[in-house]
Amino acid sequence: MRTQRLRTRAQFQALLTKPASARTAHFALHRLPPAALGEWLGAPDAVWIGAMAPKRWARRAVTRNAVRRQLYAVVDGLTPPLAPGAYLVRLRAAFAPPQFPSASSTALKRALRAELQQLLAKISA
Repeated sequence: MRTQRLRTRAQFQALLTKPASARTAHFALHRLPPAALGEWLGAPDAVWIGAMAPKRWARRAVTRNAVRRQLYAVVDGLTPPLAPGAYLVRLRAAFAPPQFPSASSTALKRALRAELQQLLAKISA
């Protein structure tokens, strides 16, 4: 089953109306079950995933893109895959600039991947 990406403002807003299902130091995860997805659900067994990385917490575009890319890579590599529904991962705190001076360093990508795996493990358990 291939994951679909959230695209429209309505999709993001529908998820943001729900409280976070899981949190880590830098991320919050919002989710909706398949029954609550309404008309934008393509198939009942689809997994919809979206990422929000606001400029407030990730000033540089390269960092915001790294957050999104790492999220999609982690979701695609999950075993077992996520349960059907919609998931929104929201960056809610900045990664420390002194610790990660480069906007897209290997160390930052590893930290992003590790924390995203931890976040998704909380809802898979």
